[in-house]
Amino acid sequence: MVDLKKIQEARCRIQSVIESNPLSFAPKLSQEVGAQIYLKKENLQRTGAFKIRGAFNKIANMNEEERKNGVIASSAGNHAQGVAYAASYFNIPSIIIMPEATPLLKVIATKKLGAEVILAGDNYDEAYAHALKLAQEQKLHFIHPFADDEVMAGQGSIALEMIEEEPQINLVLVPIGGGGLIGGIASAYRALKPDVRVIGVTAKGAPAMRESFKARSIQKVDSVRTIADGIAVRDVNEKNYRYICEGVSDIVAVDDEEIASGILYLLENQKLVVEGAGASVVAALLHKKIDLKLTDKVGIVLSGGNIDVTMLNLIIEKGLIKSDRKMKFKVILIDKPGSLQKLTDTLTQVGANIVQIDYDRVSTSLDYGDASVTLALETKGKDHKEEIRFKLLERGYKFNEVI
Repeated sequence: MVDLKKIQEARCRIQSVIESNPLSFAPKLSQEVGAQIYLKKENLQRTGAFKIRGAFNKIANMNEEERKNGVIASSAGNHAQGVAYAASYFNIPSIIIMPEATPLLKVIATKKLGAEVILAGDNYDEAYAHALKLAQEQKLHFIHPFADDEVMAGQGSIALEMIEEEPQINLVLVPIGGGGLIGGIASAYRALKPDVRVIGVTAKGAPAMRESFKARSIQKVDSVRTIADGIAVRDVNEKNYRYICEGVSDIVAVDDEEIASGILYLLENQKLVVEGAGASVVAALLHKKIDLKLTDKVGIVLSGGNIDVTMLNLIIEKGLIKSDRKMKFKVILIDKPGSLQKLTDTLTQVGANIVQIDYDRVSTSLDYGDASVTLALETKGKDHKEEIRFKLLERGYKFNEVI
């Protein structure tokens, strides 16, 4: 495990650049899941994620010889911003290799922090291989996002804060990608509070670390696919795997639908914008992946908030439909004056508010004289949607709901 002294030194070293975000009790979530839940809001760090801790600690601990040519890193986004910020702080150049599918928000944010960004590879592991190649060619110091004790020591400083802020916590939930965050946190808890259970949460679409943990041997997967790009890591690093096996009690998995529900829950109930990786721990609670008691005090790490706005919009739209607060349907009308008004009058009678409408009379798939109308409605729950369906059928409309 990471040496406790390293973690304590890291905490002192990074103090000047870390936002103080003490644990906060979450009453709604606590009632929902049947335990006492405390949030560690690392999404509110100045780069939008916990990664600034490890990156800054690593670069701050480098000597002048190691810094002179600059640094390079591979990242899906949050480590990128941490490295870029720390490099600019110490006035050294930085190059960040990011997967080609990295959300534009993270690319722009990294460039604004002074880094040169190169997009390469379909996933983190391919970007990582490209970064190692460039590091060797240009004699740059590579800053690993998770398999580095100084980086993990920086991340472990979160645990020191949590222990001070709420010493009675008996369970900690941490998202797992490469394992640097949970490796640092588990190391601190094992040294100071060995009875506390540390449980990791992975995305089902990135299963390698969980499968390795369960099998007690490193397992390989061919690809990863998840909306939680911050934990979309394909390969298992041997060092981090060993740390996790030594310090983590269990690892559970959540799928993308569950992660999306966690994002939406935090947005609506905690007024927090949290990316998929950070929301995975809330998803694990909401979907009963962990056995809890009323007396449990649970600390959860919301690891980051750098979610792509397009993805956030999609999650909100799908969430509203799934929770019966929105309804979309397509209906074919005769294209003549008054047809659309009759339809909207029908919807008015059942109290449905139209928020979007699309009227298409030129599509080649339509019969002559027809028009296709797609409507989005605000609805008041499952019963209201049933009432709308019944009224449309009663008036003779044939419609297809759009999901």
